[in-house]
Amino acid sequence: MSEISKIAIKSMRDIRGFAFHLLYAAEGLGYSISVDEIVQGFRDGFDVVVEDDSRAIHMAFNVIEGRNELDDIIRPLLKNWKIGRLGTCTLLIMRLAIWEIKQKQLPPSIVINEAIELAKCFAEKDSYKFVNGILDEVCKKLNISDEDDIYSEINNEREDNASIK
Repeated sequence: MSEISKIAIKSMRDIRGFAFHLLYAAEGLGYSISVDEIVQGFRDGFDVVVEDDSRAIHMAFNVIEGRNELDDIIRPLLKNWKIGRLGTCTLLIMRLAIWEIKQKQLPPSIVINEAIELAKCFAEKDSYKFVNGILDEVCKKLNISDEDDIYSEINNEREDNASIK
């Protein structure tokens, strides 16, 4: 393929989207092959340009490795539901978002909004509402909020940008 038709992963939204696709492929393959092999499949089959040390690969690998712990966070919040009843995309989006929330690199509201957008694109109809509710509960359970000191610089930057408009 020509350089023009290659797919490049550049923005944070692209990174999350690609990480989701890696998670979906891993789930579909029963976690029987490595993330590196899945990435190579995307490179070969779709001409995706992604570095071996990309954030998307890092995210997918860590979500896969921590999926049991992430599911343990989700389970008690599923009132009258079993985790097996969740749609695959919904579950994967929530795992990815919870992992990212726990990293505390971005305010949870940003991570939740991005998870909602993924759910609108890939999950079952209206599951974005469910994803939003569960992730809000996760933040409460983990005692993580946008107001935490760790996010003060990001929050100040967001306020400055909002006042410019």
